[in-house]
Amino acid sequence: MSKQTTHDLNPHEIWKNFYLLTQVPRPSGHLEKVQNFLLGWAAERGIEAFKDNAENIVMRKPATKGMEGHKTAVLQAHMDMVPQKTDESNHNFETDPIETWVDGEWLKAKDTTLGSDDGMGVAAIMAVMESNELVHGPLEALITADEETCMYGVNHLAPDTLKGDILLNIDNETMGEFVIGSAGGVNITASIQYRESEAEEGDAAFIVTIKNLKGGHSGLEINQGRANANKLMARLVRQAIIDDDARLASWKGGNMRNAIPRTAQAVLTIPRENEEDLRELAAYCQETFNNEYRGVEEGISPTVESTEMPKGLVPQEIQDNVVDAIMACHDGVLRNIPSIPSVVETSSNLGIVEIGAGEAKVLILARSSCDSMMEYIQEMQASCFNMAGMKVEYSGQYGAWQPNFDSPITARMVEVYRELFGEEATVQVCHAGLECSIIGSVYPQMDLVSFGPTLRSPHTPGERCHIPSVDKFWTFLKALLAAI
Repeated sequence: MSKQTTHDLNPHEIWKNFYLLTQVPRPSGHLEKVQNFLLGWAAERGIEAFKDNAENIVMRKPATKGMEGHKTAVLQAHMDMVPQKTDESNHNFETDPIETWVDGEWLKAKDTTLGSDDGMGVAAIMAVMESNELVHGPLEALITADEETCMYGVNHLAPDTLKGDILLNIDNETMGEFVIGSAGGVNITASIQYRESEAEEGDAAFIVTIKNLKGGHSGLEINQGRANANKLMARLVRQAIIDDDARLASWKGGNMRNAIPRTAQAVLTIPRENEEDLRELAAYCQETFNNEYRGVEEGISPTVESTEMPKGLVPQEIQDNVVDAIMACHDGVLRNIPSIPSVVETSSNLGIVEIGAGEAKVLILARSSCDSMMEYIQEMQASCFNMAGMKVEYSGQYGAWQPNFDSPITARMVEVYRELFGEEATVQVCHAGLECSIIGSVYPQMDLVSFGPTLRSPHTPGERCHIPSVDKFWTFLKALLAAI
């Protein structure tokens, strides 16, 4: 582990602000501390800032002398971060700072998500707003709330909040890549309530755990073939029901719709004489799963531990139907864009399973850049869970950001990038959900593009930020603001 810290890194203008953000808890859904921090930070520097009715932080900065007539650019990022940690971590995302360390060319966090998604975007905005040396036209900043869960901030953005002509979304994760389109998404929730039944006399109870998966971003990394802990658990539990007369008491897998689940845990009861069979099933699953995901996952570990008898069980018919539905529901890539075969068009992520205390709930995030395929995957998942007698609801739907291949700001960015670095940037569409689609619907006159420094494995404890790319990004951003 390197002795370097963020204080030793360049550009200092960004890294000092990113460090400040790591000290302020900001998981999705718990943003009061970071909102107060940003408002206080701006007040100390005499920067115009306010919180709008959608919980976003808005800042404004006048143009440098001689640039007053230039178009107004809006710098945009989101303030919340995905709270993921290793099984061994005791980190509390609502109270504890993020502990970072330098590993060669990468900045990482100790056993948690780093928060560079989208702390790097926020830190860059802070650097621009406080600088007295940059050359730029009129600037606005939009730092949005709860992008990672429901895009609350942009979904409730008022049409009179911003005045800008150009939106620069700093939430892409590959330096030198300019994104001009992204997938839409929808939350799918399937649920059923039940009255718990009693365990059979003479049965024993066991905690079954599946862990050590990589997880990942359900948009950016859904195409990498990684294992989903909930799908693996469904296979093990269903086989235990068939072979060992297992009964399901509870199940908790995943904690974010937009993160591929890394762990899952279920409590089962079985006739005491079947204990060895259950342990053999776990060993068989360990060998099978690791063979199936060889080269993608390492060390998938199903374990079985004795525990106290639960107070109640899922009734057998509901148990069987729900487990079958989880087995059958689609997870992963459904289709790539036919005209751009390298880019995912439609996918779904079986993000969260919560069963116990009288309710079974399954939470999925589906994405698509095609409206008809979005409708299709919603109906597919609804059909699957309806057959299990579950109620299916949709929420938080946002449309795809349709690319504008004639975007003037994108063309200017390509020119600036070539002039600065002597290389060509990539203009791309992506499968991750970006706020540009919603902002564009509120402000249809805006020219929108997304870019940023290089990040890897967001939404996992392996999240990391490529340090040299931040320096390159800052050089580019300064030149771009002067060139708009």
